Amino acid sequence: MKKTLALLTATGAAVLALNVQAATKWDLPSAYPASNLHTENLEQFVKDVSKLSNGELQITLHNNASLYKAPEIKRAVQGNQAQIGEILLTNYANEDPIYALDGLPFLATGYDASWKLYQAQKELLNKKLESQGMTLLYTVAWPPQGIYANKDIKTVDDLKGLKWRAYSPVTARIAELVGAQPVTIQQSELAQAMATGVVEAFMTSGSTGWDTKVYEYIKKFYDTQAWLPKNAVIVNKKAFDSLDDNSKKALLQAGEEAEKRGWALSKEKTQWYLDKLAENGMDIVKPSDELMSGMDKVGDTMLAEWIKRAGPDGQKVIDTYKAGN
Repeated sequence: MKKTLALLTATGAAVLALNVQAATKWDLPSAYPASNLHTENLEQFVKDVSKLSNGELQITLHNNASLYKAPEIKRAVQGNQAQIGEILLTNYANEDPIYALDGLPFLATGYDASWKLYQAQKELLNKKLESQGMTLLYTVAWPPQGIYANKDIKTVDDLKGLKWRAYSPVTARIAELVGAQPVTIQQSELAQAMATGVVEAFMTSGSTGWDTKVYEYIKKFYDTQAWLPKNAVIVNKKAFDSLDDNSKKALLQAGEEAEKRGWALSKEKTQWYLDKLAENGMDIVKPSDELMSGMDKVGDTMLAEWIKRAGPDGQKVIDTYKAGN
């Protein structure tokens, strides 16, 4: 009897150990701080995955570029050093034009238009990621992009010579077209860059302005609402394929919910960010017609360049998007 009891106890312990070992653990690097709307959304996503998979899939979120810097995350997921990660699509514009699309100024300037652009580009985006050994789980748009500067900006000529923060190839190209000096600075480095005078102006969202306390260094935000870049959560395909069916289902369901929640949260917080910037002494400026006209021309130039680079597939995406508007 004692031997039987001991055997049962040992067997139970072994089964428990196997169950513990069966839990799959993934790392999820992100470039943004805990206060960021994307990070808030990711935190809920991670909880949802654990709950929906009954603890079989555990994802550890590494925010604020603590595991990989923003430009490194895609390669980490591609190489399976991280099984899942959040990237800013426009960071990879030099790899393929599909990554640059939602960063083109004044192509899609509101949430409805940006969602339609996403639907138009999704097939081509998925195809590109799949060819690189990854799959797209979901995206979330950033709030609309505006210009931060201390000087009066009445026309694009007023941007000439300014040290311009470029966080992607797309924003670097904008700097070139307006005559500014592009300086590559990621969000985690922005506060220090402003404090030391490395950058004088840039285009980004109210969200980034709030997260990095831009109001401590720069006092004007020109609300151009130029574009809404997207973050994408991507998964290593081999890692996904190795999951059991329950974990796959949990991941896809949590991703679907995160996409809906994230887009709604981004839209909901857009005005909140601007109000907070204003409360902290920042002047929220309606851009002049002359400035908007000049930026429109920048957008037209960049769209023409994009279509030339993207070829027939890119033209099809643009035609599909415009047909839906």
